Amino acid sequence: MTEVVIGMGSNIDPERNVRAALDRLAQRFGTLDVSPIYTCPAVGFSGADFVNLVVAFNSDEPIESVQNGLREIEAAGGRNRAARDGSRTLDLDMLLFGDAVFDNGDIRVPRADILDYAFVLRPLADMWPDARHPTDGRTYRELWHAFDRPGQPLTEISLDY
Repeated sequence: MTEVVIGMGSNIDPERNVRAALDRLAQRFGTLDVSPIYTCPAVGFSGADFVNLVVAFNSDEPIESVQNGLREIEAAGGRNRAARDGSRTLDLDMLLFGDAVFDNGDIRVPRADILDYAFVLRPLADMWPDARHPTDGRTYRELWHAFDRPGQPLTEISLDY
């Protein structure tokens, strides 16, 4: 079994879409570990604030099959993948696939977003402070304490699941 870690975000009816996505993920992959949930402003475009979290599960499926499952869950949640920079019902990004370093042009893990965005790094640091980034080598706690990207405010929220 491989621990798969994904980033989840939504800024269109996010409470409903996040809950539905968590249900679909659990149905498809089993038991989930869910990070604290944060809101943050949209990055790269004007839009409603996003709800963001990190979710982990174990899978014995190959990486491509897991990725296909994530795309199916996004589609079931109304995701329009043609709309690259804009509001979205659901965004599921594979961040980690165990300790794998993998890039086939479509799937890249570890995902660069881990080091670039507070809404990805902070939940990782919350859940696995002492785990090490597969290529950087620092712990997620160390990475979070060193994170220096102004303009990425986070607010922790409660979302019953």
